[in-house]
Amino acid sequence: MDRGQLVPDDITIAMVLDRLSQPDCAKGALLDGFPRTVVQAEALDGALAKQGHRVNLVPLIVVPDEVLVERLSGRLICRECQTPFHRLYNPFQACPYNRCQGEHLYQRDDDKPETVRSRLQVFWQQTSPLIDYYRKRGVLVEINGDQTMGEVEAELRVAVAGQRPIEA
Repeated sequence: MDRGQLVPDDITIAMVLDRLSQPDCAKGALLDGFPRTVVQAEALDGALAKQGHRVNLVPLIVVPDEVLVERLSGRLICRECQTPFHRLYNPFQACPYNRCQGEHLYQRDDDKPETVRSRLQVFWQQTSPLIDYYRKRGVLVEINGDQTMGEVEAELRVAVAGQRPIEA
């Protein structure tokens, strides 16, 4: 993870399939960050098909790489209370717990610009084939992620509202 690489497919697939087998997922689930490879997508499709289900919607939040680098590399975390801040969007002004003056803020290794760029390179190499995979299945919906959180949320809600609930 510190190098910006992904967890091996077999481990990730087993973890996700185990989680999806839990009773609270019986009516469906929203997955974030999985699948990331076509191998993972095929494993997910196979497991869902055995249960009579399928992937109904794949929202792709599209954001230019340099915007992602700016957003992610601006994150800071307080070592004392784990409160997140951002250099531009949520700068430290005061400790929410009145414990410090910002002296414990640090940047995680996986948020450094060079690691973010490496993660993006891994994404484009390993994950981007999923765009075509799900587009061909007619379930991919592109969401403009280069706008406010409220606007992104509104687009996501419209996309999700257009889907039927999973029927058992």
